[in-house]
Amino acid sequence: MGCGHKDDKASLASSQLASFSHQPHQPPHTPASKEVWKKGGRMFSILLAVHLALLACTLVSSGAFEKIAVHDYDVFFLLTVMMLIVIIWIIFYLVGTSRCPDAILCKDSHAGPIWLRGGLILFAIFSLVMDVFKIGYYSSFYSCLSAIKIIYPIVQAIFLVVQTYFLWISAKDCVHVHLNVTRCGLMLTLTTNLAVWMSAVTDESVHKAHSKLKKNTTEDIFRWLLKAGMRSSSVEECNCNSQICQIFKNGYFWLYPFNIEYSLFASAMVYVMWKNVGRFIDHHSHHIQRLKFRLFRRTFFVGIVLGLIILVSGLGVLILYEVQVNSSTESSKKSQALTMYYIFNIVCLGLMSLVCIGGSVIYRFDKRDMDRHKNPTRTLDVALLMGAALGQYAISYYSIVAIVASTPRDAISALNLTYALLMIAQHTFQNIFIIEGLHRQPPKEDHKHDSHQKDLYGLTFVNINAVSLRVPDSGSTLAPSTAAEAIHPSDLVRSLTAPKKMNWRRKFLREISMFLLLSNIILWIMPAFGARPQFDNDTELNFYGDSMWPAIVDICLPFGIFYRMHAVASLLEVYIMS
Repeated sequence: MGCGHKDDKASLASSQLASFSHQPHQPPHTPASKEVWKKGGRMFSILLAVHLALLACTLVSSGAFEKIAVHDYDVFFLLTVMMLIVIIWIIFYLVGTSRCPDAILCKDSHAGPIWLRGGLILFAIFSLVMDVFKIGYYSSFYSCLSAIKIIYPIVQAIFLVVQTYFLWISAKDCVHVHLNVTRCGLMLTLTTNLAVWMSAVTDESVHKAHSKLKKNTTEDIFRWLLKAGMRSSSVEECNCNSQICQIFKNGYFWLYPFNIEYSLFASAMVYVMWKNVGRFIDHHSHHIQRLKFRLFRRTFFVGIVLGLIILVSGLGVLILYEVQVNSSTESSKKSQALTMYYIFNIVCLGLMSLVCIGGSVIYRFDKRDMDRHKNPTRTLDVALLMGAALGQYAISYYSIVAIVASTPRDAISALNLTYALLMIAQHTFQNIFIIEGLHRQPPKEDHKHDSHQKDLYGLTFVNINAVSLRVPDSGSTLAPSTAAEAIHPSDLVRSLTAPKKMNWRRKFLREISMFLLLSNIILWIMPAFGARPQFDNDTELNFYGDSMWPAIVDICLPFGIFYRMHAVASLLEVYIMS
């Protein structure tokens, strides 16, 4: 396999080195013709991704309804073909870049941080377990199912392993060979992940709806399923009477949230790689910060303790909610569960909003400079935070309109209104806090101050003792040099206390970041694993109808769930940079 555009890349590299030698403080410039082709290659890859995404979205949405002659195995066939093509391209990429010495001239230090790749591996492990459960579940019905239903989880497991390895070792690459092929391959990978995400979200929503429909077919909240003619899974036509079959069936549906988050995380990392194709990085302005994750240093443990209290309390509320709402048919227990859920979320969202406001105020006193360098990873983080928050904004505003316009109003409606208003406020204040934290320069002088502080402390200690030991009993005056040493310790003590007064801001920012991180984890877990009061509260359903409201929630809620997990990753970065 050859190195494409080798001569052009050699000339570009020489021009880059020349620009560095003559203008050390200016970013390198590539020829104008290359910039034109760069835009053309990006446009072609974007068009390819748009067409594939529309095709996948059409099949996935059509396969969810009974009256449309598109079956779920048609969707699985398309996804299997897309994943196989991506696997072949990833192997081509890894082999091509390893054989070509000039393939990767530089790396983006901001792309693919270790905590993001670690989270990707964690979600990949749970997704592999989900695929194992799927294979075991579908294998129980191999006689009455299409073969593609067994082939699909096998191919998906291989795809997870190959893609995770690819993103772990190549997330920081700035590729300079096979530019157009690389851009198209990355966009195909991104589109495949989004298609898998759409399929998982649709499958999970259909499963949850049919599970509740089977428990109580008279519930008005699920009549829209019958009207819309939503397809039941073809697996339900087969018998699943064994205990191991039920374990596989319940297990892989409980693991769907991890697979959903994996697809979105992988899509974000692939997009950053696509932005870095053909990119030259100015090493004079692109500083590499060696930041260390120190959880139990320079902290008061207040944020961690409060966050753990919120996390444990939320898990208890989730368990009680699942038992009283999903496993009980009594309306009184349902009302108690909704009241408990709303009170917990109101307290949690209120604390988070106040903490975010306090963090934004602390940033006003922070003396660190703003980072204005080009950073595709940060740009994507901000765009995802703002875009994913729109899903929860939409649900909240729909709820507010329904509650205000509906009569009569009870205690649950008042709690629901407060919950919706606080959800909007918390998303807004948290986005402001995170975005401002991501644009701050990391502390550069910490190590210098620490080493200098240790030297000053030792010098002060020796000088003070030396002065006290050199004072004669007769009270004679000190030598000029000794007197000078007697004056300096007080100045040095003041210089030692000054950095401590400066560090309180960073300590409070770390406490705030850790508290918000743990709170966002529980706010992600609760809706991802079944606590969804939008389906259990009748106010919005009666106002918008049993067809429109479930569709709104099914469309918007996945974005709200993704927002929480992406906020966790961004807050971890803010914590480390504080």
